[in-house]
Amino acid sequence: MATFGTLSDRLAETFKNLRNKGKLSPADVDGTVREIRRALLDADVAFEVVKAFTTTVRERALGDEVSKALNPAQQVVQIVNEELVEILGGQQRRLEFSKNPPTVIMLAGLQGAGKTTLAGKLAKWLAKDGHTPLLVAADLQRPNAVQQLQVVGEQAGAAVFAPEPGNGVGDPVKVAKQAIKFARDKVYDTVIVDTAGRLGVDADLMKQASNIRKAVDPDEVLFVIDAMIGQDAVATAKAFQEGVDFTGVVLSKLDGDARGGAALSVASVTGRPIMFASTGEGLDDFEPFHPDRMASRILDLGDILSLIEQAQQAFDEEEAMAVAQKIATDSFTLDDFLKQMQQLRKMGSIKGMLGMLPGAKGMREQLENFDEREIVRTEAIIQSMTPQERQLPKLLNGSRRLRIAKGCGMTVTDVNQLVQRFEQASKMMKTVAKGGVPQMPGMGPIPGASYAGKRPAAKKKGSKAGNPAKRAAQNAALASGKPAGSPGAAGSGFGLGGAQGDKAPTPDELASLQKMLGRG
Repeated sequence: MATFGTLSDRLAETFKNLRNKGKLSPADVDGTVREIRRALLDADVAFEVVKAFTTTVRERALGDEVSKALNPAQQVVQIVNEELVEILGGQQRRLEFSKNPPTVIMLAGLQGAGKTTLAGKLAKWLAKDGHTPLLVAADLQRPNAVQQLQVVGEQAGAAVFAPEPGNGVGDPVKVAKQAIKFARDKVYDTVIVDTAGRLGVDADLMKQASNIRKAVDPDEVLFVIDAMIGQDAVATAKAFQEGVDFTGVVLSKLDGDARGGAALSVASVTGRPIMFASTGEGLDDFEPFHPDRMASRILDLGDILSLIEQAQQAFDEEEAMAVAQKIATDSFTLDDFLKQMQQLRKMGSIKGMLGMLPGAKGMREQLENFDEREIVRTEAIIQSMTPQERQLPKLLNGSRRLRIAKGCGMTVTDVNQLVQRFEQASKMMKTVAKGGVPQMPGMGPIPGASYAGKRPAAKKKGSKAGNPAKRAAQNAALASGKPAGSPGAAGSGFGLGGAQGDKAPTPDELASLQKMLGRG
């Protein structure tokens, strides 16, 4: 997530300095804690939160759990991770539904925080889980707020209760009351009330929101706050807590490029959990907030669980089994390749998914240069083929490739590259289906891995360098058992010499993945 990009970089650099230290002195700990404090303050985290956080980290880092650890540097990272989880709320908190429907969810927050769009996102998310949400247009002040909610509701596939035109006309408290009766009559099990916001915290806003709360007695009051708000986050959250009170927090615009201190401050200062996060402009860019997963993302340790959940939602299990069977029997076609890419697109942003991998922050430049439109272009090429050509790519002679290129507005070179990528992907997937590990371009053979009954041919020992001095140096290195110019031991996402043997993907590996998904 871009919001935490700078903070992640600063923390990664801080921990990297501990890499080669077998034992940490008090001075090492103090220096690390000092850098963590600066990174958090620069990220606009509230001062009282930073002070409590760094004090706890320092005490634990100077304790026995680090001094007796086999890898003190990794132990410090673990401590920081655990304390980050705590200030983000500790455990995930789910929505509490009423025993007697409808469950009433009220949204509150400043104007511009994204409440109306978030109402649609929440409705769509609830509908996927089998609920029947009703959106209520109780923001009757902001120009065109009612119309905006109606558009969002239509996009989300949710009903909208809007008896008043808005634009200063109508009583929002009365509308909210009527909505509850309407939901009971029409058997909607969830009511989402979109309330008015202001450009700043003021008495009128608080009184109106408080009156709506008293009128509908909501089961949940969600405070929507812009993750890019910076230092004002704490003051705004406290004002809403005192004026309206809320049961949970929703972070919007978490994909922005601000420093993200709001996320690390609000839960700790208010004592209310962060329940959801809005991670983009699309209605599907919405997810439950997991403190432990967010802490891992901030520390560049990856978020594999969220990645798996996205895949489970996007991929059809029966179709996946059918494709696996085709791969194993060597009958995988360009039609199947197209379906797999379309399902991959359903998972959301490829950049976002790659960003969930451990060590992804070290590939930020490559991720930023990743062009998601290449998948669309690849789809266009395949869709320009006849059904027969998709089933039998060997039919694609020069004239056919020229016709396909003209049909999709691409070049013959683009078509040739796609066919090559398809053949490479087919071979790799067939190897995996047989229980092997594919040897991707840009990657060496994996020690101890099975290659579907075949081991990659071992290279002959001995340097072939033309320079005699260089050849002698390389041969001497080979004789000692360490290839000349070999990199150091693989580290963790921080370059801490990970005990688990984890290795962040290299730029070559990322390029290989990009070639599989789009053009190289």
